[in-house]
Amino acid sequence: MNVTLNRTDSVNAAIAIEIAKADYVNEVENSLKDLRKNAVIDGFRKGMAPPSFLRQKYGKSILVEEINKLVAKSLSDYILENKLNILGEPLPAEEQASIDFDKQEDFVFTFDIGLSPTIDVQLTKDDKIPYYQIQVTEDMIDKQIEHFKARYGNHESVEEVEDKDMVKGNIVELNENGEPKTGGITHENAVLMPAYMKNEEEKAKFLSAKLQSVIVFNPYKAYEGNEAELASFLKIKKEEVKNHTDDFSFDIAEITRYKEAEVNQELFDKVFEPGTVDSEKAFRDKIKEDLAQQLIPESDYKFLLDARKLLEGKASDLQFPDAFLKRWLLASDSRRTAESVEEDYPKITEDLKFHLIKEHLIEANGITIDESEMQEYAKRATRAQFAQYGYNIPDNLAENYAQEMLKKKETYRSLGDKIFEDKLIKVLKEQVTLCPEEIALEEFQKLIN
Repeated sequence: MNVTLNRTDSVNAAIAIEIAKADYVNEVENSLKDLRKNAVIDGFRKGMAPPSFLRQKYGKSILVEEINKLVAKSLSDYILENKLNILGEPLPAEEQASIDFDKQEDFVFTFDIGLSPTIDVQLTKDDKIPYYQIQVTEDMIDKQIEHFKARYGNHESVEEVEDKDMVKGNIVELNENGEPKTGGITHENAVLMPAYMKNEEEKAKFLSAKLQSVIVFNPYKAYEGNEAELASFLKIKKEEVKNHTDDFSFDIAEITRYKEAEVNQELFDKVFEPGTVDSEKAFRDKIKEDLAQQLIPESDYKFLLDARKLLEGKASDLQFPDAFLKRWLLASDSRRTAESVEEDYPKITEDLKFHLIKEHLIEANGITIDESEMQEYAKRATRAQFAQYGYNIPDNLAENYAQEMLKKKETYRSLGDKIFEDKLIKVLKEQVTLCPEEIALEEFQKLIN
């Protein structure tokens, strides 16, 4: 067997794989022997079918299968052993000679490949890039404190109903005389919130009502016939709602109000490690510090966009195997058409250019990651997800979720790409001359958009 590379130009080449009978005959014979041992064929006992019969019936398909396996392995091994940086996947050559498996014993298979262009770009201290530091305003700090007050508040029992209170009690459906309706709905521990009532007149009946008082109201009017809300409140099916438009009595048994946390030492210790903050000023300072840290990824993202523009400018003469890539894009996705490939191609190559530049810079700067970094990053990502819902999970739980996250190939690759990108940003920030510039969040968002 002989494998050769023929370069058409710097980014296009063809790989020819010459296969002689001696390269595949043993594999074909072994496959036929295995087939004879295991095949169950009408008219023959298992393992007793004549070799001539099997060769006539299955010989060609086995030959094709073994040759295809040999070609695929040879192609893959050649690319790896010769460290060819290919784009996409090899495609059968457009000039491939026809193959006749019935008559030929020797074969030549040719594949077109697209080669990655050579990249040699770098940033230096002569390159100046703005670095936008987003200002943390007092308003941002105030909003964060309001968030903490709501998040760490608690429910307390009160004596009189207000708009957003949760009211629990017993309901009884009434007849036209204001008496309990025969066969009507009755429920203990029904729950409502006046704030969700759409009819102001019905809502007003509850506002300022006291514990143990009995309110006569019309749920159908209160919720303006909303089937979902009424079915939930009355504990009936949606289609039954229209049959219960009468008044109900509501015997108030409990009134619960959510009270926001006060800005005091108790809140400080819930938000941060106990002992970290001991005054409202220190609380605001710590929040400001945390918000500034949370905004750094936004600044880094804008820096990378600006660095990308600079790097792409330095690599403006990169050439791609355009015809090959368009063929590959069309062949690799059945949803694509020749027209859609032409339309999307400029954006595809724009992204591909930066992807290759990043790969070059990662290799040139010796950037690597190990499994422990993957584990730690996955745990941080897990904690961040739970933190969105107000949960600070323990290490063992974060570890378990991180392990599950890393079992998914797509997630594993995505996290790895993010770590590489974060490390690359750090390196590039050290290589260029940064021009720090403070900016309001609103103005920064305009820049991004």
